[in-house]
Amino acid sequence: MRIQDHRAFDEPEINLVPLIDVILVLIIFFVVTTTFDSRSVMKLQLPQASGEPAEPDQALSVLVNADGRYFVDDREVIRDDLDSLKTTVAEVAGDDRDRPVLLRADARTPHQAVVTAYDALGQLGFKRVMIATAPQQSGAAASGDGGGAAR
Repeated sequence: MRIQDHRAFDEPEINLVPLIDVILVLIIFFVVTTTFDSRSVMKLQLPQASGEPAEPDQALSVLVNADGRYFVDDREVIRDDLDSLKTTVAEVAGDDRDRPVLLRADARTPHQAVVTAYDALGQLGFKRVMIATAPQQSGAAASGDGGGAAR
């Protein structure tokens, strides 16, 4: 009597379940250990001024980069015109017009872009608008203009 060996007929297969389990654990590990930071990803060179820094809680952040592009909190304004900026600010801020606004403009920003931002905020009814500045360096003395920084 001949005994048959069934091992010769088995097809080799790769079990992917342990691989999927390991990948899932790695994804969960990276998601949990990732730190979320609300700082701006854009590097700005703020104008310098003397005085105490004031960082209000829950302020609406309007950022103007060196090219004159606008960013409201984490949203980029698609076009550079006044109506687009007003629409984006209104969407992000909602109905709260008493909320303080912190305007962060690069020192190399065209003046018209900053004026447009002030105009949009004024037309929407924001009254508490502050401009962000960098602390004045101790080595750079004032040029004798006698002016201070408005905040």
